[in-house]
Amino acid sequence: MKSLPGRIMRYAEAKPEATPIQAEDLLHFGDRAAVSRALSRLARSERLMRIYRGIYMRPIETRFGLRAPRRELALAALSGLWDETIVPNGGDAANWLGLTTQNTVRSVYLTSGPGRILHFGAHRVELLHAPSWQLAAPNRNAGTVIRAVAWLGPNEIEERLDAVLPRLSAEDLSELLAARTVMPGWMAEPLSRRLAHR
Repeated sequence: MKSLPGRIMRYAEAKPEATPIQAEDLLHFGDRAAVSRALSRLARSERLMRIYRGIYMRPIETRFGLRAPRRELALAALSGLWDETIVPNGGDAANWLGLTTQNTVRSVYLTSGPGRILHFGAHRVELLHAPSWQLAAPNRNAGTVIRAVAWLGPNEIEERLDAVLPRLSAEDLSELLAARTVMPGWMAEPLSRRLAHR
């Protein structure tokens, strides 16, 4: 019979990339204490990665060696596991929209849940709790605009909206218009003025 770590690895290898693995998913292999010890041993031997306390993922084998699961897949999986919204921070959003050339040094994402530090091997990802208006329209262009403008702040909103609104689709603009109700006044008012004339 395969050892407990071996059975856990066979289970992990059958799962898609970035599937979270927790002791409670593995209790059919043994009692919780034994499963937890086996997971810790697998993490120490680098056969699994401890992403967060009690949550592991399988590293991906490539011709160059092992790598962490793709971050976007991992964050989407954790978002589902924790039932939380997780989105890129405003600086990354502004960069993606071409509103700044600055690149953030730290990997920071905004979340509806508590702040956490995730570990993908040597790479750290910080989750920061954010107000609900900054998490509006996750994974949508409208949400990217909201987070970018929030990061840039009230002094730059007029100029930045003029730069980005013409590039948005009618659907994006409609979503942005709908999200005004949750935005702070400094953002909602100039946005309303511009969208009223479109």
